[in-house]
Amino acid sequence: MKMRILLADDHQMFREALRSLLGNFPHIEVVAETGNGLDVINLVREVSPDIVCMDISMPGLNGIETTKQITDTWPLVKVIALSAFSERQYVMDMMAAGAAAYVTKAEAGEELLRAIEAVSNNHSYLCPYAMDAVKGVLSSNAAAEKLPAPLGPRERQVLALVATGYTSLQIAEQLQIAASTIEVHRRNIMRKLDVHSVAGLTRYAIRNGFVAD
Repeated sequence: MKMRILLADDHQMFREALRSLLGNFPHIEVVAETGNGLDVINLVREVSPDIVCMDISMPGLNGIETTKQITDTWPLVKVIALSAFSERQYVMDMMAAGAAAYVTKAEAGEELLRAIEAVSNNHSYLCPYAMDAVKGVLSSNAAAEKLPAPLGPRERQVLALVATGYTSLQIAEQLQIAASTIEVHRRNIMRKLDVHSVAGLTRYAIRNGFVAD
């Protein structure tokens, strides 16, 4: 039986290169592709892929939040993060969201094939660059305790709106919840990320694909 792959990346030429690469293997079939995070959710529902190759920075919905929605709703669907970024925080955020593997675009040839093989056998996989980024965390519980705690869905919404420039009152109106609740979310976000200014939150949001630069 062929492994059914969904490609999610907003660069069409990169998707075409991946489709060409994967087309050389008879046990792999690319069943759908898109460059928009919101479309990924609908396509997973429609075509039932085994694996989603997921970019982090996409319009509509970033890859971190999309991965979380997929793994929460369809736990049998495996997500392989496929990103230009190899920094520790990107790797940790994607794995915390439920990704089974992380491959940088610079290594997207043989490493992607290794990742597909690994996740199809229910194993996790990190490419060498990603492994280098997190090896200190993996070998040290103390370091792991210092990593930011994962943000919840509502906290992610609030972070994106704060970074876009909305006030707590404006966010409360948009999300139709109390302004005092927004303030609680803001304090929790700052505590989890160990970031204590709007400028710092904005930098974090841009770096992790919550808002466009």
